[in-house]
Amino acid sequence: MAEDEYGTFVDWSQMGDLATSSGPTKLDCKELKEFKQMARQGYWAKNHKLRAQVYQQLIKSIPCRTVTPDAEVYRDIIGDAATKKPSSHIPLPEFVDGNPVPRYCLKVEAVASAHRIINCVAGQFPDISHCPSLPALTALLLHFSKDEAQCFEHVSRILACNEPGKRLLDQTFLAYESSCMTFGDLANKYCTAAHKLIVATAQDVVEVYADWQRWVLGDLPFAHMVRVLDVYLVEGYKVLYRVAIALLKFYRKHKTGGQAGQNQQRLDSGKIRSDIQAFIKGIGSTVTPEKLLEKSFSIRLISRKEITLLQVTNEKSLQQKGITVKQKRRNVQLALDPDTFSSEIVSAKEMHDIWSWIPERFALCQPELLFTTSTHGCSLSRFYSHCEGHEPTLLLIRTTDGDVCGAFLSSDWEERKRGGNKLSYFGTGECFVFRLKPEMERYEWVVIRHPELASAIRPAGPDDPAADPSADQSLPQPDKPPGELSPFLATHHFNLNSKNTSMFMAGSFDSIIVGGWR
Repeated sequence: MAEDEYGTFVDWSQMGDLATSSGPTKLDCKELKEFKQMARQGYWAKNHKLRAQVYQQLIKSIPCRTVTPDAEVYRDIIGDAATKKPSSHIPLPEFVDGNPVPRYCLKVEAVASAHRIINCVAGQFPDISHCPSLPALTALLLHFSKDEAQCFEHVSRILACNEPGKRLLDQTFLAYESSCMTFGDLANKYCTAAHKLIVATAQDVVEVYADWQRWVLGDLPFAHMVRVLDVYLVEGYKVLYRVAIALLKFYRKHKTGGQAGQNQQRLDSGKIRSDIQAFIKGIGSTVTPEKLLEKSFSIRLISRKEITLLQVTNEKSLQQKGITVKQKRRNVQLALDPDTFSSEIVSAKEMHDIWSWIPERFALCQPELLFTTSTHGCSLSRFYSHCEGHEPTLLLIRTTDGDVCGAFLSSDWEERKRGGNKLSYFGTGECFVFRLKPEMERYEWVVIRHPELASAIRPAGPDDPAADPSADQSLPQPDKPPGELSPFLATHHFNLNSKNTSMFMAGSFDSIIVGGWR
């Protein structure tokens, strides 16, 4: 293909089918809803020039800070250097955390251009302290830029986005680390089988999930990544979560052949990370870009607003632990030191597995023993007095037959008093029950797995079975009324009114119920 004005940096010999443009050559669209539909369908995916023009239109429409550097700023800074061949030997800023510029079918000298652009960005955005995805995004945008200056302007507008509630790139370690926690929460809820595989095989789940952004922005082949970019520029950050969860699902299928893994050997986390990376880099042999997007958008995630609330809460949890700059994050195994952990009901290994199920912001905390029947007796009144004021709590029970079960309870037991002497439910959709023996299994509220069923299912009783973890999530989802939030979110931690949550726990002087409905 002959170079068009937007193909200056492209090595067309590496582009395969994308080297030949076809399909529509013009786009007359101004409504976001139309853009969203066209991006998902790949309307401009087969025409390089049209794609570049659409990207320019989308990026130009991003609300930005009043003073955002543009192409002219770049030309002024670079000056005469613009006529000289850039060098890829110029080191990238520390904030990219050692991530290289992906080749993405670019010419060798284009990688050097990306180095020059990123270093110029560093000078214009001194508040950026951690942005490991910037090299990949810069390389992608070079594909669709007339020159370095235009690419610099596009990158700058994405970084300077100031639309309330919208994020495009993490720019601090706190934001990045909380996004990893949020991905862990979402994988735990919406990708149960794959999460279970990672827990069973990796020594440190947190370390594995720390790569989630690189899976998408870095490891995906260009043909797949550019289709993700189509949608990302229209819909924003949530798309990255969708695609990463879909990749995790495909990886699990690749490793197990669609069957649940049994007796998996636990490996060094680095080996698992390398294995996932190799799978994603070679995903083109088994999964087309269209199939990847289809899987990504069949996942019924909570809303962008709710994801933002979850991420903000995870940030606060990190701040409370003093984790605001890059450091080695304490992992689950350190939080549950087998040399110091002691329980009459579960082993350190079993507690490690339970800890992998709970929301990430709580997994940062050390467990504290509040009540045990061997010390405090079997009085429910004494149980309540010891547990009130603590949130969340983990309930472990061993039956007279030796079976072990339990529950993760998101809310303070003191809330049971709101109903006076009448049994009243409280708690949120983060609650779940589980069993460890004879077999390990977790049972969540069915609507977390299928939020679209919330208005259709009958009120659930405490004995209702939970959703099948392998259940399909492709059912249609009706629009939620404005302001209605998912019961996935905890009232206390997200400062929500109780009307926005469903009720899962109840307690009286003679019984405890977990799994009920208001």
